[in-house]
Order: sequence, then structure tokens, then C-alpha cells
Amino acid sequence: MESQLRAVALGRRNYLFAGSHDAAHRAATLYSVMRTCALHGVPPLPYVTSVLKTLAAGWPNDRIDELLPGRWQPSTGPP
Repeated sequence: MESQLRAVALGRRNYLFAGSHDAAHRAATLYSVMRTCALHGVPPLPYVTSVLKTLAAGWPNDRIDELLPGRWQPSTGPP
């Protein structure tokens, strides 16, 4: 638990040097997705690749919660 908090604190400091407020916000969002993947035992690269392809194919906005890392299955992709 302490090591997870240390990583959050380090990330927060790094976001100060992201170049802009918008870039820091994007970095924090991506970091949050990666940590959520880790908490659910989901490999980040296949997850993000699958979700981006699914969104690009026209996934409906009212079903975005189905694409969260806790519901993603490596063998079939998003539900």
C-alpha cells in the first residue's frame, strides 16, 4: 500500500513538468487507467489497444462503463 501511495506522490510531482495544464491532465488520466489495470490484473497495452479500437468502431457512449478494466477479458476483449 505504501509503495502505491509513493507512486502517486511521485506522479503528482512529475505532472508539474508536463508542459501545460492540459498535458498534465492527460498524463494523470492515463496514469489512472494504468493503475486501474494493475489493480485488476489487466495487461495495460492490450487493454488500451482493444478499447481504442472498440471506441473507434462506434461503441455507444451509454455503454462506456462496460469498457472499464474490471470488466475487460483478455481473450475476447471488451464485453
